[in-house]
Amino acid sequence: MRYQISGKQIDIGEALQTHVKSELGEIVEKYSQRPTDATIVFSKAGHEHVCEATIHLSTGLNAQAKGHASEIYAAFESCREKMDKQMRRYKRRLRNHHSNRTEPVEFGFGASYILAPTEEPDETDTAPLQPVVIAEMETRIPSITVGEAVMQLELSGQKFQVFRNEGHGGVNVVYVRDDGNIGWIDPRNA
Repeated sequence: MRYQISGKQIDIGEALQTHVKSELGEIVEKYSQRPTDATIVFSKAGHEHVCEATIHLSTGLNAQAKGHASEIYAAFESCREKMDKQMRRYKRRLRNHHSNRTEPVEFGFGASYILAPTEEPDETDTAPLQPVVIAEMETRIPSITVGEAVMQLELSGQKFQVFRNEGHGGVNVVYVRDDGNIGWIDPRNA
């Protein structure tokens, strides 16, 4: 497994890197058979240290966790415990996730844009509002089932997941509703 351990304006020593590799290695080996890489970022937020970890699995799933503490090792331990809890919760599904899949998850690519906020129009301004694109990136869109998309949403801690539905090839979205339930948008069924 490849590790990318870095710090935002913090010097990360060899001892911490070795500790992170051994602890995360144990978790991943226990719950997932085929990890590919892990990204761990340490930073400071006020008086606290923050540890953010993302583990990419060969199944196409990502597990994310974030921990806060006054000490850097304690921040990592908090993050590690959350990651352990997530992986334990989904252990059976992670191991059997692609048992009936003969090929790895396919990823398509789509454009992703960040738009600048618009200003309030003047009454004398007759030009149409055109948002300014301040960033343009390429993003990966997995081709997975709805159940896999919901699991990815729960593992990643994000608010929504865009994916290509394996059942019919259309683009779908699953999202966390305000009431805590999961919503599914399938334009094909509209």
